[in-house]
Amino acid sequence: MTSSSTSSGDTPGTPGTVDRAFEAALYTDADSALDAAASLLAADAKADAEVERRGREFVAAAWRRGWQPADVVRLVRRELDDVHLRLLSALIRAQAPDDRARGPRWAAQLAELPAEPAPRTDRFSHATAVLELYRLLLRLPTLEPLDEPVTRHASAEPRMLTRIRALLAKAEATGYPDEAEALTAKAQELMARHSVDEALLDAQAPTHDAPGACRIGVEPPYEQAKAVLLDAVATANHCRAVWNEAFAFSTVVGFGPDLDAVELLYTSLLVQATTAMTKAEAAQRAGGRKRTKTFRQSFLAAYAHRVGDRLRAAAETQVGDDLLPVLATREVAVTDRVDRMFPQTTTTRLRGVTDEAGWVEGAEAADRAQVKSRRPLR
Repeated sequence: MTSSSTSSGDTPGTPGTVDRAFEAALYTDADSALDAAASLLAADAKADAEVERRGREFVAAAWRRGWQPADVVRLVRRELDDVHLRLLSALIRAQAPDDRARGPRWAAQLAELPAEPAPRTDRFSHATAVLELYRLLLRLPTLEPLDEPVTRHASAEPRMLTRIRALLAKAEATGYPDEAEALTAKAQELMARHSVDEALLDAQAPTHDAPGACRIGVEPPYEQAKAVLLDAVATANHCRAVWNEAFAFSTVVGFGPDLDAVELLYTSLLVQATTAMTKAEAAQRAGGRKRTKTFRQSFLAAYAHRVGDRLRAAAETQVGDDLLPVLATREVAVTDRVDRMFPQTTTTRLRGVTDEAGWVEGAEAADRAQVKSRRPLR
């Protein structure tokens, strides 16, 4: 007859070793408890497989609570260190074969996980890092689920996305504002055209597509102004954005091609705004005026406000009167999903916008990044 215990405790390698370590470390923030638990795991090499299996379970539990790979990666990168990020990436990849099909956005997040394994140090340090990561995973709250809807049409064709990315990359790289404006305008034109084409196809289909949702990181610093910029881009592209300040992301709800447009354009405009802000600060310093965090916050707030106005104006010129009922139907569907996902939302007042020079510089930079209009699509 076999036994799972000895006079000194659990047999090395049995789940009991892991249970005792987890009970000691995962439900408290005490460093002493973490050290004791790491010592238990470090002393028992046979427990490694069970520790890794439990980690896959924690990852699967995070998915059931509405988290996605990019969300957890973003949080671990902010709260912990690079070693934890690499441990997390390995766990996510190990869990993926046991997971259900999730859709193209999920697959893209898996493909973007850091590829390098965590450097293996001594067993105690490794166990400590694992326990710190598991503490975070265990305490993740429930988020709104973002399951990708089944759609008739693929999102923007790879060829079109490639063209849009190329245009925005050039806009980010050029040192000439007029060229950046023209390139960004052309990218928005392609986005708007594809969005309208998809709306028309959907209106003619026996079964309409449903709106989806994605999360886009809104990282410090100046996250309020960045959230305003993302909201402006989302609104101009027939989407809605809801900001989660605590976890540094916004949930954007909309139809597939529009979500693609929001992700691409927001990322590009943020790069362009940061570049313009850096130049504006340099000019201010050259003039003998010291710039502060308030200048940067005011700059980005003005940039977001002005770009939002111009994006909305440009979006209105893309659609003729005959297409308004089609887009109105889609906007109702988007609003309905937002209301179901977020039955309670609050409005946040933008703080720290008190620097006049920063506001003026930001507004002027937005003017240089404006999106030109084109003839209505019919």
